[in-house]
Amino acid sequence: MSLLITDECINCDVCEPECPNEAIYMGGEIYEIDADKCTECVGHFDEPQCAEVCPVDCCLPDLDNVETKEELLAKLK
Repeated sequence: MSLLITDECINCDVCEPECPNEAIYMGGEIYEIDADKCTECVGHFDEPQCAEVCPVDCCLPDLDNVETKEELLAKLK
């Protein structure tokens, strides 16, 4: 599944450059994750990098976008 950024985001800018798929972007008020691009870093890292660097732990699994590992790999650039 892809990840999402909750409204607890403090716009610290650390997650965006860490995303290997360029799925993170500045939304209207907080950073957001494009579910069509997010692979939870599968194929790049063992753990989602946005969640690893987030100081407020607001990068969480998006339960509305559940995907298998194979589906995530198919989205790789």
